[in-house]
Amino acid sequence: MDYTEVKEKMNKTISVFAENLAEIRAGRANPAILNKIMVDYYGVPTPISQVAGISVPEARLIVIQPWDANILKEIEKEILKSDIGINPNNDGKVIRLAFPELNEERRKEIVKDIRKMAEDAKVGIRNIRRDAIESARRQQKDSEITEDELKVAEDEIQKITDKSVEEIDGILANKEKEVTSI
Repeated sequence: MDYTEVKEKMNKTISVFAENLAEIRAGRANPAILNKIMVDYYGVPTPISQVAGISVPEARLIVIQPWDANILKEIEKEILKSDIGINPNNDGKVIRLAFPELNEERRKEIVKDIRKMAEDAKVGIRNIRRDAIESARRQQKDSEITEDELKVAEDEIQKITDKSVEEIDGILANKEKEVTSI
């Protein structure tokens, strides 16, 4: 039995989880929170990173410098419309996003949110495992594989699942440490 499809699906779940975590505002300035914000650039929805230079000059500040000054107001408007919870400061040339210090209550809330996201990712991994094992059992029922091969397949799928869940736990631990140590 080929396990590459199972591994690919689980890796995709892990990468989506990691991307979602990168977009969480944890007190440090992280340009990834701008990834989903699209700006109307001459009639075409375009990511901010493709119409402006984004830099992080200090830990709690993101500076957005558009390559076309005409789009500055549009970028500011889209940031305000998004749900990142930061008010942009526009000085006519650049937009500054200043990240406030996180209080203890907000940190606990963020940790709770990221744990829920991790659990959702683990549920996704377990669903992939269930589907793969059901597929192997169907193959055994249809006499495509033997009972011994089914047992080997179930063990291998479980190993892949355990490795994936471990990876999610590692990503979660790093993010929790980042949130609580700021």
